[in-house]
Amino acid sequence: MKNVILFLLVFTFACNPAPDKKTNTGELEQFNKTQTSLIVLGNVQDAGSPHIACKKECCRRLFQNPDKNRKVVSLGVVDPKNNRKYLFDATPDMPEQLKVLKDYLPDNTSETVDGIFLTHAHIGHYTGLMYFGTEAMGATNIAVHAMPEMDSYLRNNGPWSQLVGNKNINLKTLENKKEIALTSNLKVIPFLVPHRDEYSETVGYKIIGPEKTALFIPDIDKWYKWESSIVDEIKKVDYAFLDAGFFSEAEIDNRDISEIPHPTVLESMELFDSLMVQEKNKVWFIHMNHTNPMLNPESKESKLVISKGYHIARFKNSFEL
Repeated sequence: MKNVILFLLVFTFACNPAPDKKTNTGELEQFNKTQTSLIVLGNVQDAGSPHIACKKECCRRLFQNPDKNRKVVSLGVVDPKNNRKYLFDATPDMPEQLKVLKDYLPDNTSETVDGIFLTHAHIGHYTGLMYFGTEAMGATNIAVHAMPEMDSYLRNNGPWSQLVGNKNINLKTLENKKEIALTSNLKVIPFLVPHRDEYSETVGYKIIGPEKTALFIPDIDKWYKWESSIVDEIKKVDYAFLDAGFFSEAEIDNRDISEIPHPTVLESMELFDSLMVQEKNKVWFIHMNHTNPMLNPESKESKLVISKGYHIARFKNSFEL
């Protein structure tokens, strides 16, 4: 705890432009093309980076010189044996994310996916569905998996209802904690988590491959509000992609942070401190606000997280399942 306090005393606030040193090139990583795999297609909070109306110098530089690796949070999963690919959350960056996912599974000739799993009705997690409509792809019956309130929201509110009516998307209703078998190699389990549920409930996912399992919780209010123990859940999986909206509460100085609750990375690391080294190694922080210094791989905050035994999810990181 003393280390955390000392660290906060020297903490500096910025929205962290990409470093000059290319720690992550954004190129396709080497991975086993015959193995069911998970790919990080984005790690930034809903509104992206640079952020709308941001007055910081780093945002100005990012508008002038965008960082191609800053995409809104999404995961892709490919199953080469069954020639299937899936997307977790439909973001505003979905056109490029679908292209990247296709590059990981070139034998799948479809320009879209075999299914999309939505977490909730906040802008970074479902508005990419707009690209399936008449104005864009004009897709046919894309399977979109959603919980009951999310399903109802899409069916009963435009423009999403038009996607349903025109059969651009085919909604498939999920049930809390009910397992879905997608292929012989891939299963998915949705589970409810506490979050600001203005239009829908919020879920995380357990993604089960033939050999390994991943936890995906991009949004949650606070770990203590969840009926499950995140510490226990980390122990049950091989990878845990967890909400890292803010490194610390101090980085937000223009809004009441109580209105946008997330577990800060400092809070999470303190909670996870009792985990064994091999358990900490499973944690991959994701869903970072544009103010989060962890977006910069060379920041002292990023280096602190790594030194503690955790990881930070980066665009095009891949993992065998």
